[in-house]
Amino acid sequence: MKIPDFHQLNVLVAGDAMLDRYWYGESGRISPEAPVPVVAIARTEDRPGGAANVAMALAALDVKTTLVAPIGHDEAGTALRGLLADAGVRTHWLEQPNGTTITKLRIISQHQQMLRVDFEGPAAAAAGISPELLEQSLSSVDAVIFSDYAKGALAQVEPLIHACRVAGRPVLIDPKRADFAVYAGAGVLTPNCTEFERMVGRCGSELERVERARELLLQLDLAAVLLTRGEEGMILVERDREAVHIAARAQEVFDVTGAGDTVAAVLGAALAAGEELAQAAALANLAAGVVVGKLGTATVSLAELRAAVQRGTAADKPRGIITEGELIALVRELRQRQDVVVMTNGCFDILHPGHIAYLERAKTCGDRLIVAVNDDDSVRRLKGRGRPINPLAQRMAVLAGLAAVDWVVPFSEDTPARLIEAIGPDVLVKGGDYRLEEVAGREGVLARGGQVRLLPLEGGYSTTGIVERIHRGGTRR
Repeated sequence: MKIPDFHQLNVLVAGDAMLDRYWYGESGRISPEAPVPVVAIARTEDRPGGAANVAMALAALDVKTTLVAPIGHDEAGTALRGLLADAGVRTHWLEQPNGTTITKLRIISQHQQMLRVDFEGPAAAAAGISPELLEQSLSSVDAVIFSDYAKGALAQVEPLIHACRVAGRPVLIDPKRADFAVYAGAGVLTPNCTEFERMVGRCGSELERVERARELLLQLDLAAVLLTRGEEGMILVERDREAVHIAARAQEVFDVTGAGDTVAAVLGAALAAGEELAQAAALANLAAGVVVGKLGTATVSLAELRAAVQRGTAADKPRGIITEGELIALVRELRQRQDVVVMTNGCFDILHPGHIAYLERAKTCGDRLIVAVNDDDSVRRLKGRGRPINPLAQRMAVLAGLAAVDWVVPFSEDTPARLIEAIGPDVLVKGGDYRLEEVAGREGVLARGGQVRLLPLEGGYSTTGIVERIHRGGTRR
């Protein structure tokens, strides 16, 4: 997965902008006036929310961003203006002299949200965005994202969608209204499960969700629905294509606030850059996994997104048999993640308990274990006629099934020195029946600052001994 070049893009965001306020403090007692905790506020923080957070998420990716949104003539509005200006977002504010800037105040103690207080004015619907205002910016943008929190900014969204289609600009909508019919003709909708089922009815299975989404595509003339499902990941449903199920990538969830904004921003930016929907959705999924690991309304930086892509690429590669070329690229990614890569090698002709114990010890030397296996000709040269007993494919399949082993790769030379040099493991291990100077590939590993370790072997086990007993028709005593 690659990250597109975002810095040449221009994206327009239109919708309901908000100010998210956070008051942090300690809570050590219950109020004598009512059974509620007392929070002693120590610090406060303001962050953009709603459509303003989508714009901030785009700006954090180095996208040239324009925001069109209503705002009140009040202190919260002044704070929101300053935050967007500091981030370099161009803004077209629809200021309402008597209106209230939508504000959500959250009181936080010990990383827990104790209370949320919302401030909303009655004049929001009067500040709906007009097609004429939108059209002023359409000629210079690559895509449009509508962030609809059902607060009034997009009260007349149908003509806005029509204006975008006439201008040939792709449209993505993060919907909050119960009736999706108003979004007919949009390109992509990104509802969560609750929003989706409020529109199509309760779904008993993933198959039913996909079927309902396909019906929605036809009814509303949509290009795709990206259904976000929290810890269950996402489902992308496009016309005339198989549904794509994307697993969640969050390592630890602290706060889901703003995750939908991040999905809309990254998906919209990737589509504007010309990415396929499936690729754009996978990138948005990784970004959401970063954001939910932060407390409060947040964005993902380009550096964080690159790190997530690196983690995701390595994590996505199935354990098992791998080619040398794939392994070289994979180890490069693992090194960027600072994972410790361990490597060992052998014939592993007939796997026995000594092999298992040895490989389990090898895995404890780092994070990932690679096992290089001699191919059949190489084994024959080393062990003589009649060997190997098991062909390469079978030997690798058995090794790949062990819990301790991450990847298995073949080599054809008498020693794995060339392969070890190409892979560049952090730790090279061999059995204690070797001397350090006999370990193939040790020079390159040590020169790079790596380790070469000799591990003790379980006594009494050997493939040669097993073969001899089989020939004698005897058993181990």
